[in-house]
Amino acid sequence: MHPNPERSVSIRRLQRPPIRQSVLVQSDISHTFGTFVRTIAHWWPVALFSSGKELVRDILVEERLGGRISELWEDGTVVVWGEILNWEPPHRFLMTWTRTPATTEVELTFLALGPALTRVTVEHRGWETLSQAQWDQVCPRPGGYAAGWERILEAFVAATEKKAPRTSLPSGTH
Repeated sequence: MHPNPERSVSIRRLQRPPIRQSVLVQSDISHTFGTFVRTIAHWWPVALFSSGKELVRDILVEERLGGRISELWEDGTVVVWGEILNWEPPHRFLMTWTRTPATTEVELTFLALGPALTRVTVEHRGWETLSQAQWDQVCPRPGGYAAGWERILEAFVAATEKKAPRTSLPSGTH
């Protein structure tokens, strides 16, 4: 007996490679990591990459294994972006990303290349868990998540490398 060709439907998983991007930051590793997790609300482009857009008043990273990354809105709404799966400050953290129809993962690594130079790498993976329709839904902008991470990392580098304003010494002080 031959199998019915109409009944032998094979399901092929969609292969989508992780999104990987790196930037160089002219800052030591501790400051770079701290800027990412402690001042994220100041540099993250919420108008483009958040659920609440102009309603977002803060973004919090609970700095611990199992901690949540959340956006807080003016009206008290909390939108969880994900949970920390691995916490190794100032070198790495791994989190779930729940802002997609199926949960994906985001890993950030911080590598000291010198006393004032750090390579920051983001790897966003797990895209194969999304159907084609879900993929099309979460990546409506040109360039999708890859372009989004590029914009986010640009904003992060600018905030991390921002120099403290120079102040002049009072007259008569050397």
